Amino acid sequence: MTSTPAPAAWAVADPYATALRTGRGPLFLRRADGWLLPLDVERWCAHADPVDLDVLDRCEGAVLDVGCGPGRLVAALAARGRTALGIDVSEAAVQHAVRLGGQALRRSVFDSLPGEGRWGTVLLMDGNVGIGGDPRALLRRLAGLLRPGGLLIAETAPVDIDERAEVQVVDVAHGDGPDGTFPWARLGTPALLRHARRAGWRAVGQWTAGGRCFVALRSRSASSSAEAAKSTAVISSQRARKPAGETPVASR
Repeated sequence: MTSTPAPAAWAVADPYATALRTGRGPLFLRRADGWLLPLDVERWCAHADPVDLDVLDRCEGAVLDVGCGPGRLVAALAARGRTALGIDVSEAAVQHAVRLGGQALRRSVFDSLPGEGRWGTVLLMDGNVGIGGDPRALLRRLAGLLRPGGLLIAETAPVDIDERAEVQVVDVAHGDGPDGTFPWARLGTPALLRHARRAGWRAVGQWTAGGRCFVALRSRSASSSAEAAKSTAVISSQRARKPAGETPVASR
């Protein structure tokens, strides 16, 4: 599968790598018009907090954390004895996650990944519904990663927004990042639910905690996937590869 061009700019954003190494910001996503979105580096680099742990309690089966960042969630899952893998385009993030005790790979979600079609839960935390700047394309990709009827838990913006923008990672205190920008999206809960319905997902929950907003979605069930397979060979092949148990991480 061809990866999107977006991750390259994020991956080489030196301010991001520096922030992860130090565990603190300030760090921002900056739109072309100069508007800044603060990034919560301190929380990302800390241990999983009670809001995070509540999300992890809801996970089913083996867990894929898309855009895992410095790895607090995969580390917390590993400490619980759960099968989990984080993916991130930042080498600094992956190294940090591994040091914490989690499993992580430097990979875009649009690259070939271990265990495609067999994950029980996919996580999109910390605004990662914005990855690639195209929510429908991202939702289609995630449906292919999950087992039939699998669970997606996504963190949404705490405002009603549905925005696409070209952004850049910047540290305004110590200078900008690289010149390259990459596409990003910001979605509130209503917008994500709209896109999810159109993509065939079923909403099974939404909640707020600690000022953060979350949505739980289910991919097509095994029966509906079987119907879709009549016209989509990819879904059929993914279902045929599904093994028993929580073993997708080992299938590399």
